[in-house]
Amino acid sequence: MKLERILPVPYSGWRLLCLALCLLGLAACATPPASSERQGSGPAALLVYYQHLGSLSVAELGRERQSLNGQGAGPEVQLRQAMVLGHPRLAVPDLPKALGLLDHLLKSADPAARELKPLARLLADAYAERLRLEGNLDKQGLLLKESQRKATELQEKLDGLADIERTLPRTRPPRPVGKKGNP
Repeated sequence: MKLERILPVPYSGWRLLCLALCLLGLAACATPPASSERQGSGPAALLVYYQHLGSLSVAELGRERQSLNGQGAGPEVQLRQAMVLGHPRLAVPDLPKALGLLDHLLKSADPAARELKPLARLLADAYAERLRLEGNLDKQGLLLKESQRKATELQEKLDGLADIERTLPRTRPPRPVGKKGNP
């Protein structure tokens, strides 16, 4: 019996349909959950969560921050809060607060925090480096503004000297002194 008699669509169409359904199923498996509440636990799940944060818009990151505030103060929640607070796409990242949460987690004696400490240390080091670089950037910005101010002052002084020079009377160049015997 031929396959076309059983199936109303040609065989190649069924293959394409099956392939599309398989791809949709794989895509659904690969897409991280929309909320932190639906994810698993442990360092691997937290890495997936951090990767998921990169796909969120600024507004969604703000909503995620609010959502985490109401979930308690467990080690995983603290780490998730630190991830959101320090995320570069957040409207106003709060690195000092994120570092405070990470420091609290690193000092915690809670057994649930033990397996999260390496990830917390990594994040704390990265956030501390970002703070240091931002501080250097601020210093460089202040130095640039100071240099621009000094350059403006020098240009004003040069302009003032040029104005004074223009107001001085023009004198004729001195006559060459003649040789003896010439009047």
